[in-house]
Amino acid sequence: MRSIRVMGAALVLAMSATTGGAAEVAVLSTPTMKGVFNDLAPAFARATGHTLILTFEGVPVLKRQIEAGERFDAAVLLPAAVDDLARLGKIAAGSRSDIARTAAGVAIRAGALKPQLASSDDLKRALLAARSISYSSESVSGSYFLHLLDRLGIAGDVKPKLLAVAARSPVDAVARGEAELTVITVPNIIGVEGVALAGVLPDELQNYTTFSVGISANAGEPKAAEQLIAFLHSPAAAAAIRGKVLEPIAP
Repeated sequence: MRSIRVMGAALVLAMSATTGGAAEVAVLSTPTMKGVFNDLAPAFARATGHTLILTFEGVPVLKRQIEAGERFDAAVLLPAAVDDLARLGKIAAGSRSDIARTAAGVAIRAGALKPQLASSDDLKRALLAARSISYSSESVSGSYFLHLLDRLGIAGDVKPKLLAVAARSPVDAVARGEAELTVITVPNIIGVEGVALAGVLPDELQNYTTFSVGISANAGEPKAAEQLIAFLHSPAAAAAIRGKVLEPIAP
């Protein structure tokens, strides 16, 4: 797994939380929240000196790793995954908090002609016209995309053109010219060099993804993890979440 250490110095919350000293807080998170965490980690750290150690992987991968005994303090996953892990005793009961949601969209190469995506028929035509389409074989977005093909009745026509990627983002495959487009949550598209957001999925096919945070049942830094959850519901966090094209969820 890829870990990114974000150094900083303190947390200032309206609740005026205090801590007993600096801590290293291990956070496992879906890549969709990567931009949010990279923006917020220094602000979270400024008051206490807490260091966030961030690891980003697809939700299915993280869930398997947690089930296998991966050590962490907080995990940002889908609500169902947090609930499942709580039932298994891996996440502390009652610690789940929903923090953000986002829509799914279509990514294309930068400079390419943007397809019409206003209706299900528009999306169907775009998928049939594409010569190659990448998707993640290790993410919920990828699973929904395969379901979407079945729902549109074009799975048989489109599947021969699919490029399944696991160790990297399907958006990277579009940027490198390995695929013409991909369908994935919008924050995974925004800001990636070489790609552009063609648009979000039409309303009748839209799949909003909610992200939830939970504290490990065996957290080494449970108090710092609680502070992190409180911070993720702060006005500063809400602004950062909106800045990455997600919608903050009130506690």
